[in-house]
Amino acid sequence: MKLMSYVTSHRASFGIVEGECIYDLGSRLGDSCADLKTAIRSGALKQFEGLAGSVEADFRLGDVVNLPVIPNPGKIICVGLNYAAHREEVKRAVTTEPTMFVRFAESQCGHERPLVCPRESDAFDYEGEIAVIIGKGGRRIAQANALEHVAGLACYNDGSIRDWQAHGTQWTAGKNFPATGAFGPWMVTADELPADSVLSLTTRLNGEQMQHTTTDLMLFPIAKLIEYISTYLTLEAGDVILTGTPGGVGFRREPPVFMKDGDIVEIEVSGIGILRNRVVKEA
Repeated sequence: MKLMSYVTSHRASFGIVEGECIYDLGSRLGDSCADLKTAIRSGALKQFEGLAGSVEADFRLGDVVNLPVIPNPGKIICVGLNYAAHREEVKRAVTTEPTMFVRFAESQCGHERPLVCPRESDAFDYEGEIAVIIGKGGRRIAQANALEHVAGLACYNDGSIRDWQAHGTQWTAGKNFPATGAFGPWMVTADELPADSVLSLTTRLNGEQMQHTTTDLMLFPIAKLIEYISTYLTLEAGDVILTGTPGGVGFRREPPVFMKDGDIVEIEVSGIGILRNRVVKEA
């Protein structure tokens, strides 16, 4: 299934996407599942596997405003330097364990929503990534069993405010301005798109390809990341892991290329779709 979160003229909800049609699950589940995170955690989604096409659609894609796939994750855990080409372009040494940092839910926006360059900076960089949505929580999850804990995959633009990111040795300041991380347009569930699939990842800025890779080039694959992260954190359903960006980021180009007001940035992942946002400069 493809699952998305959105706002209608009446309320926030979530549902199944099939073509241009949306089958609303929020109304069908009622107060027992107020959002997609809760529905994943409760295991309530399996009963709707045959819903798309069997009843009349509730909405069309154009009828709703996209929210981040998981608007309210308990944790957004980010992996840095997970492709050799990116590690090399930023001149960082090889490490034996993943490089980690965090985002907060308030820094996210949805598909086709404004991606906001804050007034304090003009160094807003794109970072195309694949997001892993956790479906079953746990602690000290073995790598051999890790993919059983994945609910699905989605596109993510882990936008970076580079000058603020460089204020110290930690990257938190440059990663958490409001609406700088785009998450969407939907997640594809693991039964349709296993987390160990070899996927292509492409970032385009105003139609020009800026990044391209395949996921078999990850230095630390998804199963390893889940094992490592769950050693020091208890993962919960609805948590999000960002798996790293490939080479080609803007601030390492000559001259640097940053996203500016009016630009269109797209993150495309094979088997998932295209996450598209217009960049706006904060007034």
